Amino acid sequence: MSALPHPPATRHRTPVVLLHALSLHASMWEAQESALRARGHQVLAVDQRGFGRAPLGTVPPSLDAVADDLARTLDEHGMDRAVLAGSSMGGYAAMAFLRRFPGRVAGLALLAARATADDPEAAAGRLRFAELVQDPERRAALVDRVTPLLLSDTTRARRPDLVARVLADAHAADPAALAWAQRAVAARPDSTAVLRAARIPALVVAGGQDALVTPLESRHVADLLPQGRLITLAHAGHLQPLEAPDEVTRALCGLLDEVDVTAALQSGARAC
Repeated sequence: MSALPHPPATRHRTPVVLLHALSLHASMWEAQESALRARGHQVLAVDQRGFGRAPLGTVPPSLDAVADDLARTLDEHGMDRAVLAGSSMGGYAAMAFLRRFPGRVAGLALLAARATADDPEAAAGRLRFAELVQDPERRAALVDRVTPLLLSDTTRARRPDLVARVLADAHAADPAALAWAQRAVAARPDSTAVLRAARIPALVVAGGQDALVTPLESRHVADLLPQGRLITLAHAGHLQPLEAPDEVTRALCGLLDEVDVTAALQSGARAC
């Protein structure tokens, strides 16, 4: 790994919450979690409802439920405010949290996530996936067909180990959780107004070869955020933390430095 930038000399390191993509779990952030802990940040890589070690429960599909889960997790860890970094579904969970608890978000990183709601065709596709993935006779073929699309052409050609890892995680995921999550994402509201009101340091990461969320869509997200900036990773697809771990880590470090400096300046102003 290339050398990471040194953090600024502040007295406070803002906590960080890492939210994973659909079909995966918290371990997709292992490279970033390790690096950010080494810089002195408290880091929570969270398994979202139904994935990894988190139980699915019985509540109806809703990203608001995921946001409320996250609020309880922050309370349990004594975190009043945190920087949220969400990949794909994790980005939609971060936007739901921002909608419900705006005062608890110190900074925001959105990777491969749209600001807008699904159009009818996209929502129907998610609901169809939710039906098929729970069919034991169709599940394996469906996962084999759609999961590689999360990765760029470059990654699929150069990183067969990563393709195998992502496929293994997708096959191991609870079909009921996959269906629940797809229905929750399909029902999400438009977040345009929420992002426009978010006057916090913000980062949008796009994959130059993302077949699911285009760089143009990521540019739209960055333009909505008052303090948003866009980084495009040319050879990455939809899962940038796995496909370009060093670049994503460096981008998150830059965001966190900005948040920490802002917090230090505000603390100094209050002390005067």
